[in-house]
Amino acid sequence: MRGKQKADLLQGTLDLLILKALSLGPMHGYGVGQRIMQMAEETLKIEEGSLYPALYRLEEKEWIKSEWGISENNRRARFYKLTPAGRKQLNIEEENWQRFVLAIGKVLRTA
Repeated sequence: MRGKQKADLLQGTLDLLILKALSLGPMHGYGVGQRIMQMAEETLKIEEGSLYPALYRLEEKEWIKSEWGISENNRRARFYKLTPAGRKQLNIEEENWQRFVLAIGKVLRTA
């Protein structure tokens, strides 16, 4: 790959990425998107229009929880953190992803 190209997300992977980012510690919504971009070495960018609905969905599933706090730039922000159920789901999602990657690899290696 030449340079840093942005990759599109497969449907369903955003939850996994958010859970993984929050496994490293609590943060506000914007920070979650930034952390994912950093972990992906700037090859993924999560748009706010996708990120916040996903955060709300994960909170409804009780995989994450939020509370209001003050961000590093002194603004009121909602901070998210992984719940025990979210940590368990992260393990399930990581295992599912590994199986998916192996299956796709097998298809691509077929002559």
